[in-house]
Amino acid sequence: MTAARIPGVGLGIAAALVLGAIACLQLPVLPPRWVMALGLAIGFAAWIWQRGVGRAVGAFLFGAALCGLHAAYALSIQLPASMERGDFVVSGQIAGLPVHEPQRTAFLFRVADDDPVPKPLRGRLLRLFWYDDRREGTDLRRHALHAGSDWTLTARLRAPRGLRNPGWFDGEKRAMAQRVTAVGYVRSAEPVTRLDTGGGVDRWRERVATRIDAVVERDSARYVRALAIGDTRGLGDLDWEALRATGLTHLIAISGFHVGMVGGFFALVATGMWWCLPWLGRWLPRPQAAAIVALLASTVYAAVAGWELPTVRTVLMIGVVVIARLARRHLRIADSLAYAAIAVVLVDPMSVLSAGFWLSFTGVAWLVWCLPDARELSKLRGLLASQWVATIGLLPLTVILFGQASLAGPIANLVAIPWWSLVVVPLALVGTGLEAIHSGAGDWAWRSAAWAFDLSWPLFDWLAASPISLWWLPEPHWLALPFALLAAFWMLLPRGVLGKWLATLLWLPLLWPDRQLPREGEAELVVFDVGQGLSVLIRTAHHAVLYDTGPAIPEAYDAGERVVVPALHALGVRRLDAIVVSHGDADHAGGFGAVQRRFAAPVVFAPQWDRVPGASPCLMGSAWRMDGVTFRFLHPDLHFPAFRNPSSCVLRVETAHGAALLPGDIDDLVERLLVRRDAASLAADVVIAAHHGSRSSSDPAFVRASGAAVAMMSAGHGNRFGHPHEEVVERWSKAETAVGSTAGGGATRFRLQAGGLVVTQERVRRPRLWDAALQAEARAGAAGQAGLSYSPD
Repeated sequence: MTAARIPGVGLGIAAALVLGAIACLQLPVLPPRWVMALGLAIGFAAWIWQRGVGRAVGAFLFGAALCGLHAAYALSIQLPASMERGDFVVSGQIAGLPVHEPQRTAFLFRVADDDPVPKPLRGRLLRLFWYDDRREGTDLRRHALHAGSDWTLTARLRAPRGLRNPGWFDGEKRAMAQRVTAVGYVRSAEPVTRLDTGGGVDRWRERVATRIDAVVERDSARYVRALAIGDTRGLGDLDWEALRATGLTHLIAISGFHVGMVGGFFALVATGMWWCLPWLGRWLPRPQAAAIVALLASTVYAAVAGWELPTVRTVLMIGVVVIARLARRHLRIADSLAYAAIAVVLVDPMSVLSAGFWLSFTGVAWLVWCLPDARELSKLRGLLASQWVATIGLLPLTVILFGQASLAGPIANLVAIPWWSLVVVPLALVGTGLEAIHSGAGDWAWRSAAWAFDLSWPLFDWLAASPISLWWLPEPHWLALPFALLAAFWMLLPRGVLGKWLATLLWLPLLWPDRQLPREGEAELVVFDVGQGLSVLIRTAHHAVLYDTGPAIPEAYDAGERVVVPALHALGVRRLDAIVVSHGDADHAGGFGAVQRRFAAPVVFAPQWDRVPGASPCLMGSAWRMDGVTFRFLHPDLHFPAFRNPSSCVLRVETAHGAALLPGDIDDLVERLLVRRDAASLAADVVIAAHHGSRSSSDPAFVRASGAAVAMMSAGHGNRFGHPHEEVVERWSKAETAVGSTAGGGATRFRLQAGGLVVTQERVRRPRLWDAALQAEARAGAAGQAGLSYSPD
C-alpha cells in the first residue's frame, strides 16, 4: 500500500492552524467581526491555492480568524449586564453529571429552545448550584437531581465571573471555552418541578456510577468509577494532590489510551469473526471490517466517557486510519496525529485553551518523533525509553500549565503504566461492557479492578507523601516555554550529538525563574482576589507573612485551598514565616486550615478571644523586624472587649520607603479610637480599607490621618452586601486617594521600594480577550468596582 497524503494537509498545516488559534487568544481585545470574516476568507483561499510558506501562512490566518469568530460568539452569548442578579424561571435539561457535595450540588443546565424566557437565555448553557434546603422533606437536589432529567426552576443568574490571581486557573476562560452563558443558584424558596426523570448516555453513566459504589465495598470505588466511565466526581482535593504528586493524573481518568484499548479489542473480535466466518469477506474484507468495528466501538466508548478531549482525539485518529484502510492506503502515525489535530481545531478552535489538548497531542508527537523504531526495542527498554521521553518532553508543558513537576512521577509511572493499563483498566472496562449487556453482570470485574488497584496504591500513596514528590515552581516569563522546549528537543536528539549538557542552561528560565523579591528595606503587598473576603501576602527580601487566609464555606468551597495556596506557589513562596488572622470570621479565617497544612507557619497571630489553633495574641505594641521592615500591631490592646469585627488585628508594615496599613474589619468607632490614641502611626501609603469598604468603616478622621495614596477594597464582584459602599469610595476620593477593588482589577501588588510606590493589577498585567467586556463594564460601572487608576507623583 502507498502512503496516504492529502494535499495541503500535514504536520506543517496542523501546526500553523494551532499557532493561529493561539495567537488570536493572546489578543487583549478581538478585532471587529467583519475583519475576522475577511481574514477567514483570505486565509482559506491562501491555504487552498498557495504552495509552501504561503499555504502555511494562509492556514495560520484561517486558524486565527476562525478562533476569533468562535470567541466572539462565546462572549456574545454571556448574560448582559442589564440582566445581572435577576431571577428567571427556566425550563430545560441537566447536562453532564451533577456533582453532589455535602451542602450543595453543582450542575450544568441547558435551557430549552422554546422556553418563554428572555431571548439571551433560550437554548443556552447555565452553570448552577443548588444549596441545601433546610426545610424537612424538601431535599430534592440529591435524590432527584439526575443527569438528563428535565426541570422547571427559578435561578438567580449573573454573567460568568472568575477570580484573577497569580496561578494557573482562570474560571472566565473555562466559561468561555464551554460557552456558558451565566452562572447562578437555584432559588429553593420558589417552586421547583421535575418534568422528566431523564435518560440518555449521561443518565446511564450515572446509574453505572451508583452501581459501582454499591458493589465495590472499598475506598477505591471512586477510582474504579473514574477508570470505568470517566466519572471523577468522587475524587477530592487530596486525591488529586496525590495523583499530581505521583504524575498519575493522565492514567486515572479515561484517556485516549483507554479508548484505543477498547477499539483494539473490538478490532481483534472482528478479526476473529472474519476468520471463523470466511464468507463475511465477500461482503467486506477483513482489514476494513476490523477498522470499522474499532471506530464504532471507540466512538461509543468515548460517548460513555463524556467526550473528553483526549478521547475525541483518539476517535479522530482511529477515524483517519479507517479512511486510509478503506482507501487501501498506508498511513503514518504522524500523519494521523496531524489530521486529528486539524479536525479538532476546525470543529472547536478554542480547545487549544485546555490542558488536555496540549498534553494529549504533544505527548503522542514526542513519542512518535523520538521512538520511531519502538517495535525493535525490547519491552523493558521501550517502557524506559517512553517514560524518559514523556518526562523530558512534557515537563515544560506541565510547569507552564500547572506550575508543578512530579519528581516521583517517573518511578510511579514505571509501575502504574503496565499494572493499571494491563490489569486495572481492562477489568474496569470489562465491567462497564458487561453492565451494558445486563445489569449486575460486571460486578465481579469492578471488584477485581478495585482489588488490583488497592495492591498498587500504597506505593503511590507513600511516594505522594514524600517531601520531594512534588516540586512547585513560580510563574515563569513567557519566553521560558520556547527555551525549555528547545532544551527538551536538544536532549532527546540521537546519541552522538555534541553539547547536550548546554541544554541544561535553557531550562533555567523555566525551573529557576526570577521571583522579583524586594530588596533590603523594601516590601511587597499582594492583595489576592478571593471574592468577598481578604488575604494579603507581605514579602520582604527573605521572608513572607500572610495576613488573613480568605473565605471558606465548610465542605463546599475553601479559598485557602483553591486560591491562596496556588497563588503562593505561583509567586515562588517556599515558606511562610508568620500568619496573621485578623479575626475569626469565615471570610478572613476560613482558609487557615488549608494554608497552614501546606506551609506550616511557625508563628500565628490572632485576637486572643478567637480560637485559632496555635495562635498568639496580636496585642497592641507587639512588633518584630525582618529584612529592614518593621511589623507592628496597633490594635487591640490587652483589655479590649471580645468583640468580633472591632477586635481585629490592625497591622502596620513600615519600610524605608513607605508604609502600609491593614486594619481587618474594624469599624468607625475603633478607627476614631486609633486616631485619638496615635494619629501619626496611621500614616501610610497603602491602606487596605477596613471591612471591605463597608459603610460602617473608613471614618473621615481615619481617612485624613492615613493620608494614603491608595485605598484598596477587597470585595466580591456584585456581592450582596454592596461593598464597597459609594459613600466610602467618595470619602477616600475626596482625600485625593486612588481607590481600587480586587473585584475590578483582580489581585493587586503594591511595591514599597526606593523609586516610590509601584502598583500592578493582575487584569492589567495580563489582559485577556475574555476580560474585554469586564474591562468595559469596569470603566463605565459603579465606583469602587473598577480597577485601580494610580499615577505616582
